[in-house]
Amino acid sequence: MNKIKIGLIGAGRIGTFHGTTVAKRLENTELVAISDPFKLNAEKLASELKVNKVYENPNDLLADDEVEAVIIATPAKTHSSLVIAAAKANKSVFCEKPMATNLKDANNVINVVQNAGVKLQIGFNRRFVDEFKQAENEIRQKCIGKPQTLRSLTRDPVLNNAEKIPKWTIFLETLIHDFDTLNFLNPDAIPVSVYASADALIRPDLKEHGLLDTAIVTIKYSNGAIAIAEASFQAVYGYDVRAEVLGLEGMLKMGSSSVNSMIRYTKGGVNFDTSRKDTDLLFNAYVNEMHQFSNDVKYDNISSPTGEDAKKALAIALACIESVKKNSEAIVEL
Repeated sequence: MNKIKIGLIGAGRIGTFHGTTVAKRLENTELVAISDPFKLNAEKLASELKVNKVYENPNDLLADDEVEAVIIATPAKTHSSLVIAAAKANKSVFCEKPMATNLKDANNVINVVQNAGVKLQIGFNRRFVDEFKQAENEIRQKCIGKPQTLRSLTRDPVLNNAEKIPKWTIFLETLIHDFDTLNFLNPDAIPVSVYASADALIRPDLKEHGLLDTAIVTIKYSNGAIAIAEASFQAVYGYDVRAEVLGLEGMLKMGSSSVNSMIRYTKGGVNFDTSRKDTDLLFNAYVNEMHQFSNDVKYDNISSPTGEDAKKALAIALACIESVKKNSEAIVEL
């Protein structure tokens, strides 16, 4: 079987996970090159995964004719320029969220990708969690009637390196998952407006430096549905991802903080095991999204989440920033 030859740009935590998936967890992919500005990181990962080509400059990886597709797992501010460079080099792209940090760049990415005729998939992994996929299918089939209220939440287990977190991260890099989830679970509806409340409740001493570690967002949709997105950078009990949709004829709940379905009953009480990492709680989703990307490249398919999906979630995030700045409702500009 001819394997899709993939290059990895960014050998950090999530890049390492994706690279390992390509090299060891999928049958139809081969990791052939790694790029990272910290070359030692790339060399270490390359040694572990038996990859021969290491580049310090991502443009050198993009110029490699052996590379058919790339994974972009670099800091958010570099995503749009790297996607554009990859598309112009005729490489299909899997890009971690966010695709861009402003709508001008998002539109530019979409146009360049379309003109180049390459594939683009964005790393919104919750679309690949089994119960989230099943819920979206049942919502499309009107099993619970018209959606009325929706909720999605993301809670990280611990706030690490708080001083290094870029401003507005809670909207652009954390809640953007929830925005895409809510869009996914309210199909064909358009986000119209938001009201966002955010503060530094975990590290109040860093608020003046731009840190917001806790946020709740209300989103109004074109079909009348009202959604709540919630994020916290510290839930001491573990990594927590959940969602809920209430319709006219029923309700769907999905997600959990539990690693598996086992519940422990002892004289000390009832408890279950929780995860401290997203790549543990959502392991299968991370692998499944990469499997879909490789199949799309191999068989010339187009699947979601697309650049348009990424733009839609980004538009909500940017409206949240405006809402916080003005302490008022903000219109979602698509």
